[in-house]
Amino acid sequence: MSEPEVLFDRIGHAGVMTLNRPKALNALNHGMVLAMADQLERWAGDDAVRHVIVRGAGDRAFCAGGDIRKIYDQGMAGDPTRARFFADEYRLNVRIKRFPKPYIALIDGIVMGGGVGVSVHGSHRVGTERTTFAMPETGIGFFPDVGGSWFLPRMPQETGMMAALSAGRLKQADALWTGILTHGIASTDMEALASALTETDAVDEVIAGFSRRHDAGAAPIAARAPRIAEIFGRASVAEILEALDELAGAAGDPDADWAQGLADTIRAKSPTSVMLAFQQLRRGAELDFEACMRLEYRILSHILQGADFYEGVRAVIVDKDNAPRWSPTHLADVTEADILAHFERPESGDLDV
Repeated sequence: MSEPEVLFDRIGHAGVMTLNRPKALNALNHGMVLAMADQLERWAGDDAVRHVIVRGAGDRAFCAGGDIRKIYDQGMAGDPTRARFFADEYRLNVRIKRFPKPYIALIDGIVMGGGVGVSVHGSHRVGTERTTFAMPETGIGFFPDVGGSWFLPRMPQETGMMAALSAGRLKQADALWTGILTHGIASTDMEALASALTETDAVDEVIAGFSRRHDAGAAPIAARAPRIAEIFGRASVAEILEALDELAGAAGDPDADWAQGLADTIRAKSPTSVMLAFQQLRRGAELDFEACMRLEYRILSHILQGADFYEGVRAVIVDKDNAPRWSPTHLADVTEADILAHFERPESGDLDV
């Protein structure tokens, strides 16, 4: 008999959730989302559970995202229920954000997409030197959901906008500097920390003690932060790319190659997704968390009716030719009306959170 895809244990003072699909990099599916939400509700009312720990099985990933291949297959089959996974996932994100006890994500390895949603909204995000964070959605014709509308625009100096448009990856030091992680530890200390957390109520003190033993080093992103803020704080994607192109052409500027690489990367993503992500983050900066999740459900409901998401998944996951044929093909061909339509209330109604 196969093991459950998410394990729940009561160990000492802690409720422990273990994402248990290591061969799939612990990618979330609908059953896992529903089980986690149900267990968190139980633990919220259980006085014996003082805090919650969430981990990923295996040594490669905390959680590499959601099971988008399943959504692709549902879309190809015309399944009208394919938005339900996202609705329940977004409700889980809200439950984590509002959880009344310490919620501690122990991140060792890849944390992307849906994995970010079940970690970044918790009170404590502890990552090792093996942490790799990214919101890679624009590369598959999607958008940075699971609360990206909330946390990305609140990262310092427009680093969240850069991460969203480019699907850029952050390692431990950068994730600490931007606030994705609250603490950094050595991977060799992860088991000892997990054990210590089950034996104490002093969560902050225990995590801080392990964190003090580890030097994550300087954050490379910090040195470029003023330039990132100046470029990615502009009023449109077109202006951002214009600024990157100008810097790329500046002979002798040490950031010229960096700017060229970013410009090329953004232009390779789904034009619709890039434009959506820009508008999403600008709007999310002014909204509370629940409003952000309703906003994302609106975008999701419309994007599942389009073509780019399925084309992106086909290119990256199904056929693996890494040659998506976006529609429209170029950023200049995406109209304002196309983007604004994604923010309209869907026929099925807004997300109930």
